[in-house]
This record gives sequence, C-alpha cells and structure tokens, in this order.
Amino acid sequence: MSLLDRLNNDMKQAMRAKDKEKLSVIRMVKASLQNEAIQLGVDTLEEDDELTILSRELKQRNDSLDEFKSAGRDDLVEKMEKEIEILKVYMPEQLSEEELEELVKQTIQEVNALSKKEFGKVMGAIMPKVKGKADGASVQKLVQKHLN
Repeated sequence: MSLLDRLNNDMKQAMRAKDKEKLSVIRMVKASLQNEAIQLGVDTLEEDDELTILSRELKQRNDSLDEFKSAGRDDLVEKMEKEIEILKVYMPEQLSEEELEELVKQTIQEVNALSKKEFGKVMGAIMPKVKGKADGASVQKLVQKHLN
C-alpha cells in the first residue's frame, strides 16, 4: 500500500472517529505531497520523494517543539508532541544507535575517509542510505566522532 493510500484510509478513519488532530496532520502531509508533485510536474511521487517530504515535516515539527519548549509554551509543546507521534507512524522504522554507528563505520571505510576534511564526502555517501531511517543530526555527530 502506498503512502498516499495509507493517508487516505487513515484520513477516513480520523473523520469517522472525529479525531481532529490526526485529521489535521494527515491533511497537512497530503497537501505537502501534492504540492511537491505539482512542483516536480509529476502525477505521483516516488517513494524516495515521499520519504523526503515526511522527514521534512517531522523535522519542522521537532524544531517547533524545541522553540516552544524554550519559550515555555506548554500548550503548544503538547500539540507538537501529538503531531510528531502521528507523523512517526508513516515513517520507516528508525535505525538503532548501534546499527547507525555500524553504518557510519562502513561508509567511512567505503569512501576511505581518514580525516575530518573528508566529512562532506562521508555525509554525502551515508545520507542516501539512512534517508528517513535516522536523524541527520545524529548521523553528523557519529561521523564527526569517528573522523578524528
């Protein structure tokens, strides 16, 4: 089942259950997917593009969550946390810390990186492998840790 089909089914269920928050999040994600498809000039997006959009939506909400926490806006913090939980359902299973670290080590060996100067080369090689499965900031920290 494609992401759009899952979203449509979940949207119908949210309407029946009168779950306004879930319905709102699903509609926002669908709108982002449709806008991206229009921008790219295609009818349907590739799975890779869908993952990129989902990751972007999740990152935006995580950034907002951090801002709301620092501003002491507990009402908005709770709302963002709920939206993040709803979005995580559509994301692929996240890599564990150990799996991610192993992947970083393998990628460093693959590109023969020896120093921090080759950080960009390593990041360029690893990010497509972990797309949607790991946070970019976590990957960045691990790559920096192993390139010393």
